[in-house]
Amino acid sequence: MSASPAHGPGGYPQIAIVVAMTGKGVIGLEGRLPWDIPADRRLFRQLTEGNTVLMGHRTFASLGKPLPCRQNIVLSRTLAALPGAHLCRSFLEGLALGWRLGRPIYVIGGTEVYRKALPIADTLHISWISDDHAGDCTFPEFSLTDWEVTGTIAHPDFRRVTYRRRRPL
Repeated sequence: MSASPAHGPGGYPQIAIVVAMTGKGVIGLEGRLPWDIPADRRLFRQLTEGNTVLMGHRTFASLGKPLPCRQNIVLSRTLAALPGAHLCRSFLEGLALGWRLGRPIYVIGGTEVYRKALPIADTLHISWISDDHAGDCTFPEFSLTDWEVTGTIAHPDFRRVTYRRRRPL
């Protein structure tokens, strides 16, 4: 398999992180998003449809069901089965399954899954929410100096910025 925009080094599917957060890193409040921005949800759907989404069990619970038109991989050590989704016991097991599925892998939360994905992600798709919101869940600390901006989409309530890793892994 040759490297393409959908594939990273070594021919493996690209790993991208998709997140909406405030400037202070807030990504959630009591198991849900602290904002309701339909335009951001549309961009998320356009980006991830037809691909693989990888998430923790709390993120899955906040969605309530598998996301349609996507391969859903849910990480949990305790759930028994999830109709319409692949259940994996660890991040590495989920990543291996995502690679076998052969589609770009979009990591969609939560905090611990993002923390594990940050060192190996090729791309970040961050929707920077304009307003400040209180929250109890934050994105892990990271340095934007490791990333270069490759695209920006401005909206009244947020700015979607796409970053690519500056140095190959």
